[in-house]
Amino acid sequence: MSVLENVVDPELTIDIVNLGLIYNVELDDQGLCTVTMTLTIAGCPLTDYLNEAIDEELMGFDEVKDVKINLVWEPAWSIDKMSREAKLELGIH
Repeated sequence: MSVLENVVDPELTIDIVNLGLIYNVELDDQGLCTVTMTLTIAGCPLTDYLNEAIDEELMGFDEVKDVKINLVWEPAWSIDKMSREAKLELGIH
């Protein structure tokens, strides 16, 4: 999870972990890393950018042979999923 903090949403300038977009990260015995995540809105124009950035960060580990993004809409994202630090940075109290 910590390496995914390097993936920053360029519109909000907050990383995707603190935004609460990452729900789970799993690595299987064959080296497949599955990232279960959501987006702030359906049809997000940054989907390809975020997928590529996630892939780049995770492929830096020798154990990771492939990355699969599992995009889900349930549970739906809300500002409640954001970390306290992200809320403060965006002025949400």
